Amino acid sequence: MIYIADNISNYLIYLFIIYFGFRLSPRRNKLFLSASALIMLSAGAFNAYFDTNSPIIYMFWSVLAISLFFEERLWHLLVLSAALMYFTGIVDTFSVMLIQVVLIGGGIDGTDIAWWMESAYLISFLVYLVVYLRLLKKNDVYLCDIKIKYKLALLIQGSIFQMFYNFVFIFFDENHEMYGWDAYAVFFISITGAIYSIFLTLSLAIKNILSNRQNNELQAFMHMQKQQYDYQLQQSVAVRRFKHDLLNHIGVLRELMSQKKTEEAKEYIDTIWNIQDEFDLKIHTGDSFLDVIINYYLYLAEKENIEFTVSGRLGEEMNLEMFDITTLMGNILQNAIEATIKAAVPRIRVELIDHAKEFFIVVINSVAEKTDTKKDFFMTTKADKTNHGFGLKNVVETVEKYHGEYYIESVEENGEAMFTISMALPKVRD
Repeated sequence: MIYIADNISNYLIYLFIIYFGFRLSPRRNKLFLSASALIMLSAGAFNAYFDTNSPIIYMFWSVLAISLFFEERLWHLLVLSAALMYFTGIVDTFSVMLIQVVLIGGGIDGTDIAWWMESAYLISFLVYLVVYLRLLKKNDVYLCDIKIKYKLALLIQGSIFQMFYNFVFIFFDENHEMYGWDAYAVFFISITGAIYSIFLTLSLAIKNILSNRQNNELQAFMHMQKQQYDYQLQQSVAVRRFKHDLLNHIGVLRELMSQKKTEEAKEYIDTIWNIQDEFDLKIHTGDSFLDVIINYYLYLAEKENIEFTVSGRLGEEMNLEMFDITTLMGNILQNAIEATIKAAVPRIRVELIDHAKEFFIVVINSVAEKTDTKKDFFMTTKADKTNHGFGLKNVVETVEKYHGEYYIESVEENGEAMFTISMALPKVRD
């Protein structure tokens, strides 16, 4: 029975680490999931029947059970399962030593510690749970985001500690009678320190990720601002050119009128009017900063043959900083353009509603297919998942900064998949 319990404990730990740490999804086919659990239980029954705990059987069922349970490339699952077996084995060793030192004074001869392995697994799981809650979830970072050099550092660091403690523990086990509890206390503290060092390495890796993420977000914002600046610069140049030629245009009109060529003069005026209309802002929202952003993305949409419409108008300027307006609408419209290009009929619709106490902004765009907004809202389809996928998270943070609310949904309109994000922003900041 101990072998089956041992396999179940390892199995649940693997599933926890892979699902919450590496964001891999379980297979949808229940047959594969059942086969995964059955293989694990069969391996435990085999070990129980032959009273053995063969490493080959352990590696076989672990790799096969993980490969059957999760949807991912096989080679990735093979590498991942091998690394997990090695690393969890190190942490389990520390946990067993902690139990032996604290409860039986360094492994007294003749003491059966087989059932205590389950307590060791519990300690190990608590370590993984604390790592997840205090480091990964808190900072919105996952193990798959950590660079390979930090992962190797964890394995090498753990290996060194394990070899050292194995040697020291054997010495303690053979000479425990000549040492007092102060020695066991030192041993206990040193193992705790080894586990803490793993936390420090992970913390350093996460700080590196957060720093890179912040830099990438700043670069993305600066790039967005530069694009908008270049657009405004083009408009400014067009205005200056028009003003430069305005005297010539007036001269031509004067000559046409002096020759009483009224129809030609009207056509020339229409031509001048159309030229002026090209560099004038086509959309006026009621907020000057928002005008710049929406007109810029209208310009991009027209270049990509995307239908872009804006309805409604704000009665006053929004009480948002320029940086936040760019973060909010820039990210939403940029994502909308990238998504709608893949749709059969690319279109974007922006709705502005001025309420007594709130501004409502709704952006609707067509998409290639419906998405699960509860699961995939923050997921990116770009290859570089480490440095992308934060645009909508920044949108949410900006909305929450102004104590607003947001709502997202993916629906079908007349058989067409549409993605909608709605925001309500108070007019007065708290």
